[in-house]
Amino acid sequence: MSQPPTNTPPVYLDYLNRFDVEALHLTDAEILSAVEDGLRMQGAGDTSIEPRMHIRPRAGVEGHFNVLRGWIGGEIDSAGTKVVGDFVDNYTQDRPSEYGLLTLFDPRMGAPKAIVDATGITEMRTGAVTALGAKYLAPDKPKVLGHIGARGTAYWNVRLLCHLFDFDEVRVHSRRPESREAFAAQLEADLGRKIIVTDNWQSCLEGADIMVEASRLSQPTPLFKTEWIKPGALVIPYGTMSAVELNLTDIMAKVVMDDWGQARGIFGALREHVDQGKLTAETLHAELGEIVAGKKPGRESAEETILFWHRGLSLSDIALGHMMLEKARRLGVGQRLRFW
Repeated sequence: MSQPPTNTPPVYLDYLNRFDVEALHLTDAEILSAVEDGLRMQGAGDTSIEPRMHIRPRAGVEGHFNVLRGWIGGEIDSAGTKVVGDFVDNYTQDRPSEYGLLTLFDPRMGAPKAIVDATGITEMRTGAVTALGAKYLAPDKPKVLGHIGARGTAYWNVRLLCHLFDFDEVRVHSRRPESREAFAAQLEADLGRKIIVTDNWQSCLEGADIMVEASRLSQPTPLFKTEWIKPGALVIPYGTMSAVELNLTDIMAKVVMDDWGQARGIFGALREHVDQGKLTAETLHAELGEIVAGKKPGRESAEETILFWHRGLSLSDIALGHMMLEKARRLGVGQRLRFW
């Protein structure tokens, strides 16, 4: 192996594992601020993002890998790749359904900068994008939140939405009774409020001001009925397998995405709507970053029924990972590894 010149500057990696991430004790405001900054930079055009890729390891396994790639300029100035293993049946081994790893690189010379456990990042940034979508698109003073799903991202959806809004009711439902009961108990303990557990989709969603679908279906199944949506509601479906009906987009005044480039993937809540031409680049109202950056309007009236579909952005991972590394350096958390 050839040796680098003796005068070559060393390269170090910052490393944060799961326990380091927990030691940062990130606040809701810190998470939302970091992800909102990334969205604003996306809207301003100071980013680069590639559509996510999927790797399926072998037939007979209910799972796949998501590979997300992107770059953010400005003070962040990092390129990054996140790989997430998404395996539905991990709960049978008492494991999270998703494991994630974020790598950050210097975009000026290509050297690696950091390796960060992204399991928590994935959950936090997904919840933050859900909540920020609601910040700009939800009806004024929403009173009822209906949430389907109890996987890792679901906790941060509800937690961060409750940080932004004073709901009268928070309803949750998931397929397994033990899962939804444990989910509600954790939320009640952490948020100090009552969580209503329902035993079916309709009683959870119907009439809610904000409707979030984060289910774990094994195949597309239209369990979320368009007729349950009241005028003026905000609907946020993002399950890997679609749970919505094909006529969902027919009642929407606006459809917003996190990134249109992600719409052509092989999975997603509106996969069929894109394939059949019911959602196109021309009918899409805006990307959320454009709204955050002030380039396009968000909600403009109480009567607008709005759909926000987010597939997950590498930019949110990079922005949140950057903020975490900055805080870790201030607190002396994590390790520094010699790479070169």
